Amino acid sequence: MEYIIYGWLGALILFLVIEIATTSLTTIWFAGGTVVALILNLCKAPFAAQAVSFFVISLALLILARPVLDKAMKKNHVKTNIDSLIGEKAKVTEKINNIDETGAVFINGLTWTARSKDSNKIIEPGEVVEIKAVSGVKLIVQ
Repeated sequence: MEYIIYGWLGALILFLVIEIATTSLTTIWFAGGTVVALILNLCKAPFAAQAVSFFVISLALLILARPVLDKAMKKNHVKTNIDSLIGEKAKVTEKINNIDETGAVFINGLTWTARSKDSNKIIEPGEVVEIKAVSGVKLIVQ
């Protein structure tokens, strides 16, 4: 049964290599379970205890720790330039009419194609609108 330690070491290396290659925060939790199983193996615990601890610890880390770490990582998320437009105000430079597929707004020194969030509403030039979303290269405004 001494060969089982090599299986746990191999699994640990595999999980770490996959995590480094993908950075998706998926296999790191299984690496944590593998470390616990490895420690139990070194303490001469039965294989069943090692396997159960591997699954329990891995699942617990995946369910409990991942959301906390995901939230912490997204805390410092910097919006891209397109995402930063959402919620901003823009001036209509060309009448926005979804039916005629016309409309443009001016924001941050650039003219963007725009469509109204309310497909039946026509927005006249000179009005100030709020950017609600981005669809392809068009701003959806209200």
